Amino acid sequence: MGRTMRTPIIAGNWKLNKTVSEAVALTSELKELVEGTDGVEIVVAPTFTALHAVSNSIKDSNVLLAAQDVYWEDSGAYTGEVSAPMLKDVGCDYVIIGHSERRQYFGETNETVNQKVKTALSHNLKPIVCVGEQLEERESGQTESIIKDHITGGTSGLTADALLSCVIAYEPVWAIGTGKTATPEQAQEVHQFIRNLLRDNFSDEVASQVRIQYGGSVKPENAAELMAQPDVDGALVGGASLQAESFAQIVKNTI
Repeated sequence: MGRTMRTPIIAGNWKLNKTVSEAVALTSELKELVEGTDGVEIVVAPTFTALHAVSNSIKDSNVLLAAQDVYWEDSGAYTGEVSAPMLKDVGCDYVIIGHSERRQYFGETNETVNQKVKTALSHNLKPIVCVGEQLEERESGQTESIIKDHITGGTSGLTADALLSCVIAYEPVWAIGTGKTATPEQAQEVHQFIRNLLRDNFSDEVASQVRIQYGGSVKPENAAELMAQPDVDGALVGGASLQAESFAQIVKNTI
């Protein structure tokens, strides 16, 4: 089964950027630039404080909303956390889980990723589950074992149906914000490995339907070549998503 059955998904991870007014200005510009663009799913992931305003700004447009993280409890004494019901309440469709920066700076593990994925799914939020290796891991030939560990741990206990609601985002950590991009061939090689893993862990049918995004210094200039790879089903875009023009160009270079 080819890519035809998988709609590409381009998601902009704004990370720790944009005040509410800046976020609204960005989405107002973006939604005009991508209006009427079909055949690709468009998602923005602002900070928690801007979610509500951005949700209002993108109403009646073809742009969807994601959060950058979620906690695995629905409510309670968890100061500083945000729950899945709260994200649904504010209009989120997606939530990014296990981003390499969460793993690197905030103690995220495969176990916490797995808990968050299950919680998100139970509240009808679609997880964008991030996996990827550090530079030293790639250089010492550990890429596949790290990816296998992230995928197997992060999706542990999920049914095939549950996995179909997930998007996997492969981010070679050495290519995030460094200006280094994995070559289209390097990206394809790992995406194919991930798809084969899903085939082994779940089934052919599931593996052929799950979308696998690439994340790591994606720009308008390299988007089309990356998206042309048979197992690359979109991008998780960082820096280039902070400008409406460059993000819209990536969206258009995907189709």
